[in-house]
Amino acid sequence: MNPLNLLLASPLFAIFYIILFCKNDDNSRNITKAVGITLASGIFALTFYIMRQFILYAKVFYYSVDIGFFQYSVEINGMSILFIMLTSILTLICILSSRYSIQTRAKEYLVHFFFLEFAIFGVFLTRDIVMFYIFFELTLVPMFFIIGIWGGKNKVYSTFKLFIYTFSGSVLFLIAIIYLVIKYDTTSILQLVYSMSHQSGMALSANVEKILWFICFIAFAVKIPMVPLHTWLPNAHVEAPTSGSVILAGILIKLGGYAMITILLPLFPRASVYFQDFVIVLSIIAIIYASIVALQQNDIKKMIAYSSIAHMGYVTVSIFTFTQDGFAAAIFQMISHGIISGALFLSIGVLYERLHTRDFSAFGGVVQRMPKFAFILMILTMASIGLPGTSGFVGEFIAIISVFHISAIYGILVATGMVLGACYMLIMYKKTMFGEITNPKINTIQDLTRTEIFTLGSLCILCLFLGVYPRAILEIVPLFNLAVYL
Repeated sequence: MNPLNLLLASPLFAIFYIILFCKNDDNSRNITKAVGITLASGIFALTFYIMRQFILYAKVFYYSVDIGFFQYSVEINGMSILFIMLTSILTLICILSSRYSIQTRAKEYLVHFFFLEFAIFGVFLTRDIVMFYIFFELTLVPMFFIIGIWGGKNKVYSTFKLFIYTFSGSVLFLIAIIYLVIKYDTTSILQLVYSMSHQSGMALSANVEKILWFICFIAFAVKIPMVPLHTWLPNAHVEAPTSGSVILAGILIKLGGYAMITILLPLFPRASVYFQDFVIVLSIIAIIYASIVALQQNDIKKMIAYSSIAHMGYVTVSIFTFTQDGFAAAIFQMISHGIISGALFLSIGVLYERLHTRDFSAFGGVVQRMPKFAFILMILTMASIGLPGTSGFVGEFIAIISVFHISAIYGILVATGMVLGACYMLIMYKKTMFGEITNPKINTIQDLTRTEIFTLGSLCILCLFLGVYPRAILEIVPLFNLAVYL
């Protein structure tokens, strides 16, 4: 079996194994979770092996076969392998971290998580536009149930808002796909890129290309999400369980940026150039607006949710510089933000499990009872700010430099996001960690468990490693054919 087929099938194998051999009663809950951790570790090991083969030995993994009117085509490149690796890491950490937090329906929880991993792998592996759409939409199904079943008190409202926003945008994407498949009689993304180029003599007219670009852009902008299509994200984060927020911020909102690089720009290059200033301005608005809104929040989880919108603004503004540095910055920023935001939402989960609140007024003086947690949160806070030596600095710095090549004014406005980010993150750290203990519950809480130290510590080490040695990612990115998009 081709390794990519094995990788794509591995979460499905985990699902069938759990369904067939695991029980859902309280007595078997710990065994079920242990099985989930073992299966997730196996998928991580397989992902690591494929990544090692791809990087060290320049092995090309590709598999394609025609199935009816579309083509089952899977492939990895220097961008997709990074996201696949990040997905397997965060899935394993989510299952580990939910060992004690998920106390009901553990079997169904694991099934939904592995199905989500399967759908995400499909998005990053497929090179067929119909399959891409199918996997792109499949990610919505398990996320809907993860929030809807294990979420907070307003979970029903949040899940339907998530569904309506993302599905509405994807319907537009489907319309564009139908038009392109009918016109060019192929579902292969690479064949569509060639057929729509001027060299083939079958290029779209300028107006049609702009219309198709815009409706695809709406679908991807909702996923990121970009202002003003962002309002579903804070609600989803607030109501989602900790593991749901980790995978949502760490991976799912990256699908929009990934789709812009692999679908939007290569299929509609002229329209992308035409709308360049439009997207850059929207991205700058997202960075500044979301940062200001984050400063006003009293709910720590909602604050981090708005910070995610701001940080994803760096991704979209970098993509639309149409430079090699810009693409590298966007990819690095997505990987870095996936690690940092995932760890931050895990940290919020640690506090919530102990104090059962996310309101800043209930915190203060936590460092006195949880010095290990305070140390780890300090590293993550500095990484989110963009302190040199952390992965957060590398992505944002390269993004700002690439924007300065386009316009000094744009560059200055984008740079203000780092200043605003420092403001709300330092305020968050001060309110939670320092000051007098006013909440009596804080006097009874315990510091991090060994599982929490492992999950949070692993992400912190990865964040510091990429900050000190960014070449670990930047040397892989050229293996992704940037020439197609420049």
